[in-house]
Amino acid sequence: LQCNKTCTEPINGFFLLSILHFFQTSRITRSDEDKEGSWDAWGSWSDCSRTCGGGASYSLRRCLNGRNCEGRNIRYKTCSSNDCPSDVGDFRAQQCSAYNDVKYQGHFYEWIPVYNDPTAPCALKCQALGKNLIVELAPKVLDGTRCNTESLDMCISGICQAVGCDRQLGSNAKEDNCGICAGDGSTCRLVRGQAKAHVSPEKSRLQIDPMIIYPSLCFLLVY
Repeated sequence: LQCNKTCTEPINGFFLLSILHFFQTSRITRSDEDKEGSWDAWGSWSDCSRTCGGGASYSLRRCLNGRNCEGRNIRYKTCSSNDCPSDVGDFRAQQCSAYNDVKYQGHFYEWIPVYNDPTAPCALKCQALGKNLIVELAPKVLDGTRCNTESLDMCISGICQAVGCDRQLGSNAKEDNCGICAGDGSTCRLVRGQAKAHVSPEKSRLQIDPMIIYPSLCFLLVY
């Protein structure tokens, strides 16, 4: 806007603020667009690292501005969460046994896995069968290997990642007392009390003191 010497009407203050707001908003929007536009589109998902038992798949994207992009160029998701057949061996054990044909310090060994290492859960540590020899055969286990035997958490790129009972990466979903994933415990109830057991057809029933709680006689009744 320009005003010469003959201009007598003042510029409307609200109109001026609107113009300033427009330019500020445009700069912010453009900045966000530039930030998002610095990345290429995400690529397709890779093959799953496992065919069963829970594995990992990854997708990549390329930075269009060299190395000046903010954020990650790789993302992961879980895959093949179906249970493995009974004849399929443990995934970590398979990785250890792959070194059976590789000499270690001039000797061949049959390697078995070392589980639940709190210091390096995603390193491939194996023990020579029948010997007191534990060796880290690889700094990283394959993607999809369980961090430990107590949870579904899995190793991805050498880092232990949380996996919930819904088999989703980064999920904190847990089973309730009824065994329902992310449940509230309302689908079953714990029953304690008197129990009877047949000893034999010839003998009378065995009465069990109802005042004593027998762990083996506590049942979860699922509705």
